[in-house]
Amino acid sequence: MKRRSFLTRLGAAGTMGAMGGLAAPAIFRGAGQAWAQGAEIPIGLLFSLTGEVAVVERTLHDAALLAIEEINAEGGINGRPLKVHIEDPASDPATYADRARRLFIRDNCVSVFGSYTSASRQAVLPVVEQRKGLYWYPTLYEGRECSRNIMYGGAVPNQQQQDFVPWLVENFGGRFYLLGNNYVYPKEENNVCKMLLDQLGGEAVHEEYVPLGHSDFSSVINRIRSTGPSLIFSTLVGDSDVAFARQFHAAGFDSAKMPVASLTRSEVEVAAIGGEAAAGHLSSAPYYMGYSSPENERFVEAYKSRYGGDQVTHFVSEAAYFQVYQFKAAIEKLDPAEITPEAIRDAAVGVTLKAPQGEILVDPNLHTHLWPKIARWKSDGQAEILVQSAERIAPEPYWAYAGETCTGEGLVRS
Repeated sequence: MKRRSFLTRLGAAGTMGAMGGLAAPAIFRGAGQAWAQGAEIPIGLLFSLTGEVAVVERTLHDAALLAIEEINAEGGINGRPLKVHIEDPASDPATYADRARRLFIRDNCVSVFGSYTSASRQAVLPVVEQRKGLYWYPTLYEGRECSRNIMYGGAVPNQQQQDFVPWLVENFGGRFYLLGNNYVYPKEENNVCKMLLDQLGGEAVHEEYVPLGHSDFSSVINRIRSTGPSLIFSTLVGDSDVAFARQFHAAGFDSAKMPVASLTRSEVEVAAIGGEAAAGHLSSAPYYMGYSSPENERFVEAYKSRYGGDQVTHFVSEAAYFQVYQFKAAIEKLDPAEITPEAIRDAAVGVTLKAPQGEILVDPNLHTHLWPKIARWKSDGQAEILVQSAERIAPEPYWAYAGETCTGEGLVRS
């Protein structure tokens, strides 16, 4: 829940007024007719605008809202504008569930876009499945989920590590020091890392987890000195990532010889760390702000024009943006009388579009085919892309777990 909580220090988030009470369930049961006949298409945004993850979720809200505004400026979808209902879950998982109910029941939203943390997604999951709704989740996550009511836009472990770990072993050696925060995401990602290291003849010389928000890494740095790993494989988030990066730099380690290789560090984290301390270290992600493509140039220009020239885009805000366009492409395939969450989900499967990161594809398992990239951070806070996958990588949310596969019919066990 507290993933990247340090971001609240970077600026004050805006606030949204509280919405009214819930409508009767009977209104939801008749919503299909409203979706077909209404002049507008109702959708919801469920990103925190207050609370400890508000600054990062504000960027997701802003990216999704930018896409909505662009679509409406072009005449909407098949001539129907998007009507957006905004709720602020205030960084609290229980509030996400409550506000999701409002959006699905009272506002009859045919889709809701939201969440950053796994905790908030998991809080919404039973609500969206009970209401037979459709929830668009843009964030990288640990996999091991296969809902037919969630569209997953972020990377799963195989899309960040399949190319990254072999490249790290080839360039720096196979002795990895695994360092993360003590919750599900780092542990699941490290399971995948260890599987790959075993295949490559490498090893995890040490595996260590610290509490969320942990800030004193003196003992960790001493262990790094004594074990002499090839690199630090980091799944630290938030305050912990910032504190470790600064202390690692202050300890005099050379990033060219022993880099920190992260799955979670983006332009936003680097801004908090500081360019000098972040420079030379590595990340794996499908998108970086500096990636060169016409689609990305338009996205970055539009985002800065809308929200300020000092703002940055990153690999989660990019997904929040392109998921609205995936939704648009699905709706365009439907007759107005067919517009239901289930129909949108089915129509979205197979949709391709040119996102800022490259041409993406919605898999039958409702995850997204993405373009992994390996990058080195520069002192100006931007990333130098060193390697890009030669092709889109298909999402395999159960890649590290034999006998389990997420398919178009749901989870299959063999």
